[in-house]
Amino acid sequence: MKTYLAVDLGGTKIAAALVRDSIIVRREQVETPSSQSPSVFTAALKALLLPLSTETDIVAVASTGIIDGGTLTALNPDNLGGLNHYPLQKVVAEITGRETVVINDAQAAAWSEYLALGQPVKNMAFITVSTGVGAGLVVDEQLLIGPRGVAGHAGHMLADPSGPMCGCGRRGCVESMASGRAIGREGEVHFAAGCSGYTVYQHFLNGDEKAEAIIRQSARVIANLIADLTISLDLEVVALGGSVGLAECYIDLVQSYLSQLPATYQPTLVPATTGADAGLIGVARWAEANT
Repeated sequence: MKTYLAVDLGGTKIAAALVRDSIIVRREQVETPSSQSPSVFTAALKALLLPLSTETDIVAVASTGIIDGGTLTALNPDNLGGLNHYPLQKVVAEITGRETVVINDAQAAAWSEYLALGQPVKNMAFITVSTGVGAGLVVDEQLLIGPRGVAGHAGHMLADPSGPMCGCGRRGCVESMASGRAIGREGEVHFAAGCSGYTVYQHFLNGDEKAEAIIRQSARVIANLIADLTISLDLEVVALGGSVGLAECYIDLVQSYLSQLPATYQPTLVPATTGADAGLIGVARWAEANT
């Protein structure tokens, strides 16, 4: 039985786990370094991964951003700072001395959610609505990654051509209108400077009409994203996750907007179930099937 060193690399934390037979047997976690220096980031990876590598056969990394040929890049370079064009696969392989595969974290989570469905489904999507909006796609029972690692970056599909400017350089992306960051930005207009998406959501749960309008806009944009993906890829199931996606009442709002559309646009909508370790389990199981 092979042991996989699964790594989930995000903007706030780096988690690493030894995974055997799809079960996490040891887990470690550190904060993602605040420094934008590649050398500082490499040192943090080495400190975390080197002690675990001796028990490992293959390293499988799920990372934020676009993974193009093993290199970490981003549609919005400001999100990665000095880590844009960081040779992630090469660095991790050199640290661990093991075969290393790297995919996007939402892609990994999508694979985890797909395997957890427990029903025969050919095409599904996982959408995470959190600080940003990301997605992963499974088509014909295979995780869709693409030659440049771009597949599934549905948060940068068009929601409104006259909408806010997105960090990727395009106006009106889904992420610029539906994400936690977008909710917070709208909240600053109505409530106070520095208002967070969480604060707006609490106002919404307390019955504030302005907050309700903001949250409803987010849910409406996500419903239309689901409809667009469904009519393009013939999706059967969409799993919705993330801190906003799983917030109280949110999935019900999304479902209410989906229900107003013709039936062809309506997949089965379910809450994501694999939780905080979806990226770790998903990337380990993907590596198991592809190495």
